[in-house]
Amino acid sequence: MKKITNFGIFTILLVSSLTIMVGTVIAPALSGIVEHRNLGFSPSWLITLPSLGVVLFAPLIGRLLPKLGSLKLLSLGLVPYAILGVVGAFISNDYILILDRILLGGATVAVQVSITGYIADCFTGETRMKMIAWQGMAIELGGVVFLAIGGILGEINWQFPFYIYLIALLCLVFVLRTLPQPNVTNSTEKVFTDSLETNKYRVKLIFIASLLAMMLFFVGFVTLPLYLPETFDFTESVTGYFMASISLIAIITASQMPRMVKLLGDGKTVVLGFLFFMLGYLVLATTASIPFLALTVIFIGVGFGFTIPLLNHMMVEASTAKTQGKNLGLFSMGVFGGQFLSTFIEYVSHDYKAIYAVAVAVGLALIIASAMFIMFRNVAKK
Repeated sequence: MKKITNFGIFTILLVSSLTIMVGTVIAPALSGIVEHRNLGFSPSWLITLPSLGVVLFAPLIGRLLPKLGSLKLLSLGLVPYAILGVVGAFISNDYILILDRILLGGATVAVQVSITGYIADCFTGETRMKMIAWQGMAIELGGVVFLAIGGILGEINWQFPFYIYLIALLCLVFVLRTLPQPNVTNSTEKVFTDSLETNKYRVKLIFIASLLAMMLFFVGFVTLPLYLPETFDFTESVTGYFMASISLIAIITASQMPRMVKLLGDGKTVVLGFLFFMLGYLVLATTASIPFLALTVIFIGVGFGFTIPLLNHMMVEASTAKTQGKNLGLFSMGVFGGQFLSTFIEYVSHDYKAIYAVAVAVGLALIIASAMFIMFRNVAKK
């Protein structure tokens, strides 16, 4: 395999940023969409329906990865991603729009599984962890850039944020020109000293942790676009900047994730991330002061940076060449399943403070953190 150039690494990171963009890019313009479209379903579904598509299509994509290879699957995913994303701005029928957003999720999981599989094929050891950390940073940097752009475009016209999906076509050009074919047999086959039973336990645990982590993260993304304008009179662009700042903190945190893992270990680092999620929603539930919103930005951003990128790396490390497609598909189901489940928290109450209080008062984040700590510690002892 040819050496991957710096431009090739840039391509990997740019493609990775498409995964979080699939739902969040139109989030700042959600109030404008509601104003111009008489939707027969909850507006937040526009953000989370692609997540349902990921869950539905992940098993199929997981089986296709070893058959097609990461590069071919990636190329096949980028084209429908662009087309299905942009046409959502022009579909007036609710049922067709729902189907479009679900199919967009199918294209998204093809992109996510294949680009992560490509990283696993081409990098090993600490270099792989570094690339996974960079991938997490790229995902959140995409959140910063695309959320900000989406907010600005949303103020001009509610349909304009949908055009951002077309960047997938540019990614396709970069992929075809900069990424060499990986040597799968030499780079992905690993020897495990763990027992098969322990490894299966680890995979299931990573799946559960990724599902719950992304669910907590996306509670904010499905509620803040409506809560902030209603409570603080934020415009679409200001809402976009606020949500982008959460992603910025996540980028900084993800960059320090490998160091934290060396200091605490992967299990305790994930637990720490859940505790920061709890603190972020505690602030939202107990205060309506703009200065305190800065703490929410920090806490939720840190929560993401210490969970999703690390769990992604842990899933890659728990996989062999034979199980890689299945396990990465399972990870995608966890991440995007958590996004979709976050939609239903709106049915708890019409009062957003009550929603945030539920996440804390029920002890959801704290219970998750405690459970993750115990389970990860048990895995480490086996």
